[in-house]
Parts: sequence; structure tokens; C-alpha cells
Amino acid sequence: MRIRIAVSVTAVLVVLIVAQSLALVRLNEEMEEEFIDGTLEEQLHYSIEHSRRLGTLIGPQTPNMTLYRFAPGALPPQGLSPALAGLAVGNHEEWSAGRELHVAVREADGQRYVLVYDESEHRKRESAVVATVVIGGLVLSALSFLLVYAIAARLTRGLETLAERVEEGGDGTPFAEDGLEAELRVMARALDRAEARQAAVLARERDFNANLSHELRTPLAGIRSDAEMLLNDPVLSDKARRRAERIIATTDRTTTLAQSLLLLAREARPQALEPIDLSAAVRDAWTRLHPAGAAAAAPSIRIDPQAEVVADPGLLALVLRNLLENALRHGEGRAIEVVLEGRRLEVCDRGPGFGDEDPARCFERFRRGGAKPGHGLGLALVRHICTACGWEARAANRPDGGACLTIDFGPASR
Repeated sequence: MRIRIAVSVTAVLVVLIVAQSLALVRLNEEMEEEFIDGTLEEQLHYSIEHSRRLGTLIGPQTPNMTLYRFAPGALPPQGLSPALAGLAVGNHEEWSAGRELHVAVREADGQRYVLVYDESEHRKRESAVVATVVIGGLVLSALSFLLVYAIAARLTRGLETLAERVEEGGDGTPFAEDGLEAELRVMARALDRAEARQAAVLARERDFNANLSHELRTPLAGIRSDAEMLLNDPVLSDKARRRAERIIATTDRTTTLAQSLLLLAREARPQALEPIDLSAAVRDAWTRLHPAGAAAAAPSIRIDPQAEVVADPGLLALVLRNLLENALRHGEGRAIEVVLEGRRLEVCDRGPGFGDEDPARCFERFRRGGAKPGHGLGLALVRHICTACGWEARAANRPDGGACLTIDFGPASR
């Protein structure tokens, strides 16, 4: 905005400067013309009067003027062209000699007087004036741009400060503070109102998710308990037993969904930070997966046994579990690779990958890849926890096929 303000104001000033400069140049030309005409008139009057009294031609003393006298109809004297000699009485401007000449013609006492003025020096002075005006205009334009830019920077500094506070996130302090200019105070109050509305909406959403998750736990626990008791009944038929197992699996998935919603509704701040053996944490997360995961091929884990990460054990375990479960679900039954490179943990599969869509969209809530089962909150929960812990979650397609999810623990966790 500063640049636009400076350019706009400078453009207006340049137009005014150009207009004034043209007016000055034009005025200078008119004044020079009047001066030349007056000089020629005075010189002719002086030469005619003194030549009449002295009986000899008295010419001008300046080198850029030449006076000729001859009888009308006679041959012009040497140095005077016939074209100039034949001009009518009066003042003229001629270019016949390859340069601009002012010519004054008078007749007195039966003689014809022709005074020729070479404007070369006049044109040099005029060019110098034009050059001075142009250079002055350029310098003035540059100074105007810098000055307007500095003024605009000072006037918009308050906006920048306000924008930085918005970018950094609210710390509870109102944006509208004492000392703000009237215009900025209006904007700050609007931001305060918008922030209050947003906080109220988020609070309602968190309360709703938390209440829903809490209310679901008790009936889900009862359903699972009844299904387990049915499975322990020895007279239960195989068909009913399979249905009871499906009830338990569905109940577990619903419980996981409720827990994910509850954690997403909260800020998921790390509680107890401690050094964790990353290789052991990955293996433990794998063994805690669903029965289908326990029967699948074990992942290829390439992690230095000495590698550790300082984190909340519960949150790290939840991140690893969701990453492995996602790779297991979309890996087409092929082996999963878990690799630690520096501070980046990569969990890669050999499935179809993300296709042509932006891989980063896999972290959106309720976004499911293909027709695979799932509630679409696993990777959203991963990003939510990573953001709270100061980590960075990324997704990408593997060059040779498959997807790769990366957790960058960053220098803060070293």
C-alpha cells in the first residue's frame, strides 16, 4: 500500500511539475522573443540615427548581430543573401541559412537597413534552461516519492502493528488500546468483536463435541459389555457369535470416533514431557492396533535404537497409532516402512497414494481416501496433536508409488 500511495501521489506531482515546466519554458521563450525584438528595434534606431548624423554606417557591437545598408533595388551587399535582402519591412524569423535568424528590415532616407540576429546563443541558453527544468523535475519527483513513501510508512505503521498482533494470535488483550488513532481504533474494535464471535463459536463447538463424546461413552460401554457376555454364552450359534463380534468391532470404532472428537475439541496440550525410545514406541503402537493389524505383515522399521524424542507419551502413541493404522488401511496389504531420517519420522505404504489431489488435504477432518473404512479423523487428529506439540505433519506421494506421511519433530524436541 505504501508503494501505491507513493506512486499515486508522485504521479500527480509529476503531472503538475511537467505542466509547470512547460509553462515556464513557454514563458521563457516568449520573454526571449520579446527581448530579441526589443533589442533589434533599439539597435536599428540607434544605427539609423547615428549613421544619419555621422554620414557613415554605425553597426552593432555584438558579434551575433550584423547590419547591412543598401539602396532599394540595388544588389545586396556581400554576406547578405537575396532572400533576406528581399524581405518586407518588419521583423521576421528565417531558417534559410540552416540556423534560426531574426531579421529586422527598415527603410529610412532612401536606404534599406537589414539587421540580422543569429539566435544560436539564444538557443543554447534555452536548451540549458530546459535541461535545468528537466533535471530539477526528476530530482523533485524522486524526492517527492521518498518523502511520500516515508509519510505513508509512518501512517501505516499502526496497521502493520495491528496485523502482526492478529497474525501472532490473540493473547486475550483487546486490539483496541488507548493511544490508537481514530481510524485504527475502529478497525481494532471490529477485530475484537470478530474475535469474540469466533471464540464463542469455537466454545460452542468444543462444548458440543465434548458433551456428545461424554454422553456416548456410557451406552457404548454397555453395548460392548452385553456383546462380550453374549460371546461367552456356550449355546450361542455361530451366526449370532459373528454378529456379536461385529457389534463389538463397531462399538470400538464408535468409541474411537468419540475419543477423537473429544481430543479435537480440546487443545491437546502436552502434559508430562519425557524422553521416549522412538523405535520401541513404534513397535508398541503396532502391537496395539486392531486384530487385523496384528495379523498383517510387520512393518519395516529403520530407526536408530538410540533415537529418542522428548514428548508426551500418550500424545506420541496416538500419533503413531493413527499413522500406522492409516498406512495399514491404504497399503494394499504390502509391507509398511517406518524410517527416521534426522528428526523426521516417515511412515510410508505401497498403496495407490493420493493421486492428483493435494496430499495436504488428507489432514482435513472427515476426509476419507477412496472407499476404505474409517471415520476420516485419524490424520486430522495427527495434525492437531503435531500443531499442539510444535511438530510439523506433511504428506506426499512416493515417486515409486504409495503415500508417505512425515512428522518433523524439529529442533525444539532435541
